[in-house]
Amino acid sequence: MAAMTESCSVCGTRFDVQFRYQMEERDGGFAFFCSHECHRKAVSGEATGGATCSACRKRFYVELVSQVVRVRGELRHACSDDCRKQILAESDGARLGAMTLPPAPVTIASATPPPVAPVIAPPVLSPPVPIGVPAPPAPPPIVAAAVPAAPRAPGRMHAPQRLAIFNHKGGTGKTTTSVSIAAGLAARGLRVLLVDTDSQGNVSVSLGVKAERTLYHVLVMGMRATDVAVKVRENLDMVISNETLAAAELYLAGKQNRDRVLRDRLASAFEAYDVVLLDCSPSLSLMNQNALVVADGIIVPVACDFLSLVGVRQVIKTVKNVNQLLHHPVQIHGVLPTFYDARARICRDAVQALEEHFGDRVLPPIRQATRLKEAPAQGKTIFEYAPESNAAQDYATVVDLLVDGPTNKTSRPRAVGE
Repeated sequence: MAAMTESCSVCGTRFDVQFRYQMEERDGGFAFFCSHECHRKAVSGEATGGATCSACRKRFYVELVSQVVRVRGELRHACSDDCRKQILAESDGARLGAMTLPPAPVTIASATPPPVAPVIAPPVLSPPVPIGVPAPPAPPPIVAAAVPAAPRAPGRMHAPQRLAIFNHKGGTGKTTTSVSIAAGLAARGLRVLLVDTDSQGNVSVSLGVKAERTLYHVLVMGMRATDVAVKVRENLDMVISNETLAAAELYLAGKQNRDRVLRDRLASAFEAYDVVLLDCSPSLSLMNQNALVVADGIIVPVACDFLSLVGVRQVIKTVKNVNQLLHHPVQIHGVLPTFYDARARICRDAVQALEEHFGDRVLPPIRQATRLKEAPAQGKTIFEYAPESNAAQDYATVVDLLVDGPTNKTSRPRAVGE
């Protein structure tokens, strides 16, 4: 019987195929290898500049047998144990849950039984306090580096260590709140990672930061968040986002367990940082679902106007869906009134309405200040740009409550004329 003569797919040498390993089905066709060395180069990815992980699409060189997976006769590559588990889980059709937008009914696939989540009572912040008299100008200005307290050990913060700044409505001060709280926590000695999950990339603009790697590289290419993060201030690192995040969201839509991809990708950051803070976009997007599954607590900035109060209802509904449908026990840790002007009745009524509904979880309001709008143009936080401003004092008070809890009670700021 005549031997089958083929060209080696690695080195191009013509040879007679005599052994089973010399012929392998790949990508709908066949590859041929004249020797064990050429077969090894093909399997390890040396012949093609590296193999592509079938889970996270990262390029890598195969060094372990466990990094090669056969699924229904087809060859797959896994750069890590987590990716190997994901490939095997997806091959079995596993899915932990999927949330659709209202008003479509929301169902959970029955392939994988839902995990039993413990019931976690909502954390309690300081109760509402009566309006007080403005403090005299004697205390020194509040600068980010001068926020008091020694560095704290991981896990010692009163608030949850994974916080999402979230509201469906735009224009409520989410990005300003994210940047200010992150800077304040870093100044208190906590190691903080600020993750921008909004494709507009306003967080990096606010801090004057540019980076080659973004959240896209974490989600789609499987890079470690600790490798992508850039240092922006002492104790403060950031994973930036830009328009490529829209493509990443399309990638998420095609993944099994698509609601938990961001949580899995950020796993390396949970031990490296004391606090992971996520700035969310104003939408009901799949990316926001991922961010809420990462978070243990939510801070909801609410502008002191009627439409923002109406929008809070949707936030409550989303939190319930994440708890019930995605089986993740996230809770609203704090509601933060923003753009507060005590001279305006609508602002006072808005805060009162929030206190009647959320009680102890209403944080001291952030007073309206032009300096808050000017700081991003300079690439500075409010503590750096205007440390003596009312807004800087208000955000410092919020940071104190997040770190120390309700023991440091402060009166709500009062505007001139109240």
